[in-house]
Amino acid sequence: MLPTDVAAAADPVAAVLDTHAAGGLIALRTSGTTDRPRVVVRSTASWADSFPAFSALTGTGVASRVCVPGPLSATMNLFAAVHARSVGATLVGTPAEATHLHLTPAALTGALQAGTDLRGRTVVVAGDRLRRDLADRAAAAGARVAHYYGAAELSFVAWGTCEEDLRPFPGVAVEVRDSRIWARSAFLSLGYAGGDGPLSVAPDGFATVGDRGRLAGGVLTVTGRGSDAVVTGGVTVLAGEVEQVLRRATGAEVLVLGVPHPRLGALVAAVLTDPAALARARAAARTELNPAQRPRRWFALPSLPLTGAGKVDRAAVAELAAEGRLAPAGAA
Repeated sequence: MLPTDVAAAADPVAAVLDTHAAGGLIALRTSGTTDRPRVVVRSTASWADSFPAFSALTGTGVASRVCVPGPLSATMNLFAAVHARSVGATLVGTPAEATHLHLTPAALTGALQAGTDLRGRTVVVAGDRLRRDLADRAAAAGARVAHYYGAAELSFVAWGTCEEDLRPFPGVAVEVRDSRIWARSAFLSLGYAGGDGPLSVAPDGFATVGDRGRLAGGVLTVTGRGSDAVVTGGVTVLAGEVEQVLRRATGAEVLVLGVPHPRLGALVAAVLTDPAALARARAAARTELNPAQRPRRWFALPSLPLTGAGKVDRAAVAELAAEGRLAPAGAA
């Protein structure tokens, strides 16, 4: 039986549920934030098996009203909509009607800036790292905030309230091997259709998509997505580690990337959405980062571009930087 191409269905949610009833497979198109599009194949059971834990963690049930404003072409949004319909919750079109909201960090920022009423609502945030200050702002606005880390190939890996307190999702075993995050669970996909991708499965059943991280005291810290590393002068710098330091120091959005350099291969660069945070960012770089990690170029961008799925479009920012179309935030 061929996998159901969910993206081609008039109602993707119904397509997943109908395929589950038939015991079939689904094909999900995903491109993440930087990689070329690929098609992930998984059993519907690999999603359904996580429903009980997801319901318990989010408090979603038949009385819930769930708003998923992002496109269903994004697997995190499709999962949320399928879960809601499966447990008998009502899918609604606006945050004002909702008890539960599923957002990316960028969408949460937009909701807060727009003054969206989050009082008494559960906000589930995924798709990128959720900074503690952003989670705190949502909590101060009255929301109950949940955050998870995962991938289209792995499904759920870790759960918490922000990027700093992620712990393995129920039923998931997590290990960090040679700085790579590996997970083993019933929620893993079966691989790819008609191509390859970053998924690698070890003989012991653990799988990785190449994301980097640390595991200490049961807390998983994601230090970089698969292709976010910058190699400068032969030294590999993990963008996520640098971003975490600078965001914590400034309370502002920061994106770290590499810009081409004829001798070093690339220079570490930081893009700030708040130029007023430059002095604090530089001070943190001097005191908290090693020399290779310190940004050598600082740029300002009023807002970070987003992909269609609502994630920060790193590739678009990197292209702007490489073409010299980013305004400098100051001399390095």
